[in-house]
Amino acid sequence: MIKELDLVVLTRDLPASKLNRGDIGTVVLVHGDGAGYEGEFATLAGETLAVLTLPASDVRPITRRDVAHVREVA
Repeated sequence: MIKELDLVVLTRDLPASKLNRGDIGTVVLVHGDGAGYEGEFATLAGETLAVLTLPASDVRPITRRDVAHVREVA
């Protein structure tokens, strides 16, 4: 189960927030026993891009086989 302060991966693009599938965020609040999450997404320099309330289907936990990837935000 995903908990507060866990890293999560977006499972779909969120163009209005300039976020892409695969972007990594931090869970700052768990809603309804995991029905949804408040997630913060930031640059590697620590600049917050978005804090969003997301349904559980929009994120997944980080796995041992995931590799971080870098992209510039438009």
